[in-house]
Amino acid sequence: MQAVRSPFTRESADTRRDALIAACATSLAQNGVQGTSVRVICTAAGVSSGLLRHYFEGVDALVAATYRWTGDKVQTALADAVAVAPQTPRDRLLAYLTASFVPPIADPELLATWLAFWALTKTDAQIAMLHGEIYRDYRADLEALLAACQPGDHRLTAVALTALVDGLWLELSLGDAPFSREEAGVLVEKWLDSLLG
Repeated sequence: MQAVRSPFTRESADTRRDALIAACATSLAQNGVQGTSVRVICTAAGVSSGLLRHYFEGVDALVAATYRWTGDKVQTALADAVAVAPQTPRDRLLAYLTASFVPPIADPELLATWLAFWALTKTDAQIAMLHGEIYRDYRADLEALLAACQPGDHRLTAVALTALVDGLWLELSLGDAPFSREEAGVLVEKWLDSLLG
């Protein structure tokens, strides 16, 4: 009896590209910037080293694409939180602010990857530009949600709330925070009330 061979299937270009991005994110989280190389990424993605250059100009371009992908992942989680919140302006705003305190955003691996991107903002112009865009978009959405609660200029309010959320998110993602996720939400709500008067 002859063995039946499984048909050969070639992964789509999008699948291979996504695998490289996911492997890059994992490597940044586990190995940091210094330990993230073409070889490490391609081994984790299960592709040859030459394939990286087929999809990206080099490892720096892949890291930049990974930052954009990670930023989009966070933005999707924020939008999802707002979509399922009660539809009052305040509830939507609080959902946006507190989504950072639960998975998939409050996650040690995401934190480690994000820290690698933060470190690169000082040495890589493309990462610095992406960092500016990602945070600008976050604050723009936050300003729109604030304006729905109370008309006015909320630029500095959005800056203050972003700093608070980043700090609380950092503590929660590191683990063993001296506060719970629920308490982080209470702190955000108190700050929000104080900032909006």
